[in-house]
Amino acid sequence: MGLGAAGPLNGSGAAAWGSCFGAFNGSAGLNETGPRAIASPWFSTAFGLIGLCSNLFALCVLRSSSRQLSSRARSSFLVFLCGLVVTDFMGLLVTASVIIPYHFTKFDWAAVDAGCHLCNFLGFSMVFFGQCPLLLGATMAGERFVGINRPFSRSSSVSRRRAWAIVGAVWAFCCLLGLLPVLGLGRYTLQFPGSWCFLTLLPDAGDAAFCLLFALLGVGSVLLSFACNTVSVVTLCRVCHGRDAAQRRRDSEVEMMVQLVGIMIIATICWMPLLIFIIQTVLQQLRAPARPAALPAETQQLLLIYIRMVTWNQILDPWVYILFRRAVLRRVYPSVRARPSIASLYPALNPALRRKLTQE
Repeated sequence: MGLGAAGPLNGSGAAAWGSCFGAFNGSAGLNETGPRAIASPWFSTAFGLIGLCSNLFALCVLRSSSRQLSSRARSSFLVFLCGLVVTDFMGLLVTASVIIPYHFTKFDWAAVDAGCHLCNFLGFSMVFFGQCPLLLGATMAGERFVGINRPFSRSSSVSRRRAWAIVGAVWAFCCLLGLLPVLGLGRYTLQFPGSWCFLTLLPDAGDAAFCLLFALLGVGSVLLSFACNTVSVVTLCRVCHGRDAAQRRRDSEVEMMVQLVGIMIIATICWMPLLIFIIQTVLQQLRAPARPAALPAETQQLLLIYIRMVTWNQILDPWVYILFRRAVLRRVYPSVRARPSIASLYPALNPALRRKLTQE
């Protein structure tokens, strides 16, 4: 998502309530030691470069793997993975292209972006590239749930074209979500320490509604992924450890589930603290007798820390695929060998349908 770090805001006197500078007060008594420790420009630059290189490497590996596949189910799964990696790469690239130059130029936001266009663009990017991986993870979990638990309903697997259409639909939905503040629901405002913009955690009705929508949608995506992946893993464990386990196991299905579980664990660890923090902060602000015009200093610092955690999601996602491929696992665990399809769970299938399910 974003790197969210820099020095204090210049021109804080231009911050007026109702503008994109309303939620952050550069003179709110934030100590200078904390920002320097967690907002070093060199740290943020290295952070961004590592993430970009990781995602580029994963894209190269995905492209190489997709050329060697004959399984349609595995091919569609790689399309979803590719969409996830592209989203993470573009999220780091777009946000870093605004945040990192600020580190070294310390431009005056109020002078450079008096109309809040740059802030709105950065806030849109943070929401779009933040929500996309969560929804894509839920989509991948749902697709694997159907593929493993309802194999008969997938006599023809999702084609690459349809998989890309689903990825495009997720992108379109997240784009619409990110445009809501521009259309009037909520606002994007500059955040501590003055280098990035995000949704506004203030008790205004529009701001609160947009924050809760964003957070609840993210929590729902994580919970859906958890539910689908749990059922799928239980099914695979039953297949692999039941009678005739050696004849029922299919490495590609296990590999996809290992990767999905890894993606889900990373998303849960990186995202849930921020999403819960947003919900708690908004509800506390709504219940408060006096509604502040700017976020408290402690809330601003906590928001930055949680955004830092979210950024790790974009860096670690590609390594889940890079490290948990069969080619790598076989070197670490040589006993892993190719096995027949999960379709062998159903010996009564006619030979033609069994061959079709096995190929997919």
